[in-house]
Amino acid sequence: MSPMISISRSNFFCGLTIAFSLCFLYTLNYPNTTQSSSKNSPIDPYKKLHIILNPNATITRLIQTPHVPPSSHPNLPIPVLSKDVTINQSKNTWVRVFLPRNALNHTSSRRRLPLVVFFHGGGFILLSAATRIFHQFCVNMANDIEAVVVSVEYRLAPENRLPEAYDDAMEALHWIRISQQEEDWLARYADYSNCFLMGSSAGGNIAYHAGLRAAAEADHLLPLKIAGLILVQPFFGGVRMTASELRLLNDRALPLSVAYLMWNLSLPVGVDRDHEYCNPMAGNGPKQLDNIRQLGWQVLVTGCDGDPLVDRQIEVVRLMLEKDLQVVGSFDVGDYHGIQDREPLKAKQVYGVIKNFMSSMSA
Repeated sequence: MSPMISISRSNFFCGLTIAFSLCFLYTLNYPNTTQSSSKNSPIDPYKKLHIILNPNATITRLIQTPHVPPSSHPNLPIPVLSKDVTINQSKNTWVRVFLPRNALNHTSSRRRLPLVVFFHGGGFILLSAATRIFHQFCVNMANDIEAVVVSVEYRLAPENRLPEAYDDAMEALHWIRISQQEEDWLARYADYSNCFLMGSSAGGNIAYHAGLRAAAEADHLLPLKIAGLILVQPFFGGVRMTASELRLLNDRALPLSVAYLMWNLSLPVGVDRDHEYCNPMAGNGPKQLDNIRQLGWQVLVTGCDGDPLVDRQIEVVRLMLEKDLQVVGSFDVGDYHGIQDREPLKAKQVYGVIKNFMSSMSA
């Protein structure tokens, strides 16, 4: 396991050292540049993503990633059951619900499991809750952290630009709210008072912005009570390049030209990367965190210094610390963007961090 650098201001995370002295390894250094595209990059982002931009501003996705069906039959020899439930048929949005098989053995004791609402990655433009890597990630997470996981299928850009994905996230939360007595797995096994919004990469961005919205209307989500946010390598950006973006300009996992193209295809038409959807430091973004602080939510942000976005992620942690939020930043040395989707051992490490975070909150 690679060494871990942690940033924390709260004392609720058992055994976690406040490590401001280590932050110099990630000191944000904004060079005097406002590049809006990686024109000097040898990497063609369209080829990298296997997409074609059409004249009508849609994209053709040339590769169809493997999808897997849910498995809900209780007699199947699998550790986690799953099923799909429609949210909005007109928008083709739905959720995949994951239930650890062990929960079936606790019906008589009415044991309730934490509820994790998960948003998948893909730069807002690719992939699905049914994509094999995200299905398996949620299966293993539900099993390892012992939680009911609700993975949200949201609409993709550029056909549906932001904030549509945020709208879909909120619609899913309201569906969960009203489904307490209707959807049997949620009704019987999920703890509605212990809900976390979670996402990886672009899904982390969605979880963050859905969290801002949910905090502003927390009373309208009852009996669903959100306890915190879990942001795994969240996808943030900005016009001015950070040191990590310059250092990893042509990174194999996430070249900056690819990140820029994803933002160009997903942000509202006519805005730049200093829009608050992309840059949490911009506009009214910092002010919106006040609601999260007042509600006492706790936040976990994970990342690694092999990710071009790491400086952005640490900047968000620092912003939360300045706003007196209860936040834990957990950053590995090495690795790369999206490693938890490709390497099972790294995913298991992430599950351990998440489980410790959630356990510390109930201690």
